[in-house]
Amino acid sequence: MTGQEVSPAYNAASLSSEDFVDEAEIVPFDRDKLASHLQTCGLDYDPTMEIQQFAGGFANRNYLVEVDGRPAILRRPPAGVIPRGAHDMAREHRILSALAPALPFVPGSLHFCADPAVIGAPFQLIEYRGGVVLRGAALPANIPADRGDHLSALLIETLAAIHAVDTTACGLGDLGRPAGFLDRSIKGWRDRGEAVTDSSDVGKLVDDVGRWLAEQKFTDRPATLLHLDFKLDNIILDPVGLTPNAVIDWDMGTRGDRLFDLATLLSYWTEAGDSAELIDCAMMPTAQLGFWTRKQAAQRYADLTSCDLSDLPALQILAIFKLGVVFLQLHRQWATGVVKGERYGAFRDRAISLLHHAHDLVSGKDD
Repeated sequence: MTGQEVSPAYNAASLSSEDFVDEAEIVPFDRDKLASHLQTCGLDYDPTMEIQQFAGGFANRNYLVEVDGRPAILRRPPAGVIPRGAHDMAREHRILSALAPALPFVPGSLHFCADPAVIGAPFQLIEYRGGVVLRGAALPANIPADRGDHLSALLIETLAAIHAVDTTACGLGDLGRPAGFLDRSIKGWRDRGEAVTDSSDVGKLVDDVGRWLAEQKFTDRPATLLHLDFKLDNIILDPVGLTPNAVIDWDMGTRGDRLFDLATLLSYWTEAGDSAELIDCAMMPTAQLGFWTRKQAAQRYADLTSCDLSDLPALQILAIFKLGVVFLQLHRQWATGVVKGERYGAFRDRAISLLHHAHDLVSGKDD
């Protein structure tokens, strides 16, 4: 299967300055405290080493460090108030530790520290997996345009492989609360949306879409493992074969309705013919020639899993609504100084575009 071919070559030396934030945007941590803590755990870290903070990602902070003479990722949540269920390092540590032996494209978690006194927040050390990350609406110049079919298949096949994991066998049989998962998700994202609404117009969008979602009835499907933010830039690819070296960002992972994971992926999946506002929000290059349409991607998932897709349209609206709320949260964090970077300044407009799109779908204006 495409989603399970993994290159053994992970080379930290191949990273360039473009992979890291500018020095002015680095959020430092107390390296001496980190070294002291890791020493008590039998791990060696040199506090005199330069700090390098990865670019990409919108909230969690990821640093390249060297532990026991090998590259590793130090990962911690952002500062400020953490939305319930998000940025959970303990949950991610548990998931990675359980999944790494079961799925070759899942990196192992090497260490978890729950004590915020060490670097200012709970954190973990994760196995470093090198490769390329494809971000945004355009493929890099060195990726042939005809790779769209391959990348489309990779996304769907990898997601299906995640959903096929026997959670009981790998020790995740009690992860999350699958019963009532979708009802809680709808309520949770409505509440979060209301908490970051800054105008009556945005508030009406959140209220209208939220009420419509709460009225929907969904099929009761068996729970599967969920990633909950599965998209192309959360996959580190082998640069030659474009196969998965790592699927990352598991801090929201749980068990629940598999179609919400598929809907989340499709909420990022723009295609030719979408509105200019949606194309401007594009976080994957799927609108380019050669990529599958959302309908083709969903059908391939159904073919692989035998999953009925009748609830997918409503769940796609939930996923778009969720994404809009996430961008409102990120803009709020930027406006209050919790996160740095001018890119966050445009996130309110992006959020409003997504909420309008969800509202149009609810109203039948955009099918």
